[in-house]
Amino acid sequence: MIEIVKEQEPMTPMEKGQLEGTVASIIDRVQREGDAALKAFLKQFDNVELDSLKATEADIEAARKQLPLTLLEDMAFSIERIKAFAEAQRRTLTEFEQEMIPGVFLGQRVIPIEAVGAYVPGGRYPLLSSAQMAIIPAKIAGVSEIRVCTPPMKDGRIHPAVLLAAHLSGADEIFAVGGAQAMAALAYGTESIKPVNKITGPGNRFVTEAKRQVHGTVGIDLLAGPSEGLVVADETAKPAYVAADLLAQSEHDVHTQAILVSTSRPLADAVMAEIERQLETLPTAGTARASWEKRGRVIVTDTLEEAIDVANDLASEHLHVQIKDAYLHRDKFTNYGSLFLGEEATVVFSDKVCGTNHILPTNRAAKYTGGVWVGTFLKVVTYQRVEQAGVERLAPHCVRQSYREGLIGHLRSANIRLTGELDAKPEAVLEVAQF
Repeated sequence: MIEIVKEQEPMTPMEKGQLEGTVASIIDRVQREGDAALKAFLKQFDNVELDSLKATEADIEAARKQLPLTLLEDMAFSIERIKAFAEAQRRTLTEFEQEMIPGVFLGQRVIPIEAVGAYVPGGRYPLLSSAQMAIIPAKIAGVSEIRVCTPPMKDGRIHPAVLLAAHLSGADEIFAVGGAQAMAALAYGTESIKPVNKITGPGNRFVTEAKRQVHGTVGIDLLAGPSEGLVVADETAKPAYVAADLLAQSEHDVHTQAILVSTSRPLADAVMAEIERQLETLPTAGTARASWEKRGRVIVTDTLEEAIDVANDLASEHLHVQIKDAYLHRDKFTNYGSLFLGEEATVVFSDKVCGTNHILPTNRAAKYTGGVWVGTFLKVVTYQRVEQAGVERLAPHCVRQSYREGLIGHLRSANIRLTGELDAKPEAVLEVAQF
């Protein structure tokens, strides 16, 4: 039996329609007005007026001087961890050529995307880690042009930690532009921002909706956001750990979804009480409480099997398994953005410093895709090389199949390589005359 102890408030159709319409109007204006629209939106949404949208080398050096040494050390550590994991992933993608049948050589190439746009959220917190997650795998993949967009602070400057993190991660250009308008600029280009081939990076509802609307004009990594965190816990879990993990996700945004799926009703009750206790001293309680009250969920199941089924159905962005012998149950969990096994494997390690990427699928997209990785920025493409022996093996089959399909141009293209003639002799296609 599955018991819903606490349920979320869904977005209404009216809210969804309003979001789509607002984003569409922003994209349209950027397409029509370019930089002028970006500057107008900066004034409207950020209360900032800028002459130039692009960060300069002087801006980067000024940012470096403002940051404490410990933060620079932390940046270097996390950059190295993310880089090392991306390099390990890259080594799993190999090129090859193989003679599949005599005279037929098929191969695979791995080619970097030429230009990528990376979005780094601003808003409540300077998410410098998002800069690293979006840029470093692209750099390791070999992308030659990486353009970053991020909202400015109230004084019009890009947060120094975000600016320097983007620079150290390998960004080629960094612009003080946020929101849906940034997605439009990266997709269609403006006077200052050249269009890219693919956009990556998390964002709020407006950014995510804008990515959805420009998809096709450009590629996108995935529709990531708002954040989701799901904890599967049994009676052995520590309520304080579980509550802290749920609130760590909830403080991201009022639209974040934090979910507890537990096989123990006493544990679920203890976690809910612990959340209230921790909120009393949490500096970000304004956001976290609103998120938990509006979007938080608590589900209690009779068995672990039911809990696993629920987790696989919800396909959360972050799946943290806090049960006895968590690692032994790893293969039973199949739908998630990233999996965290055991109570010590907190999601925030991955969010910041351990090396795996935190740009992950949300809204159950984990049922068909994983998160951002070095392969996000690579095209795996095929090629063919055919010798005469291969023609003799392939062409008869191709001639007959083309005849069956009524594609005589195809038939001729194959047959001329086999016989030197355009049309096949009747006996070559006789066996399919009744097809």
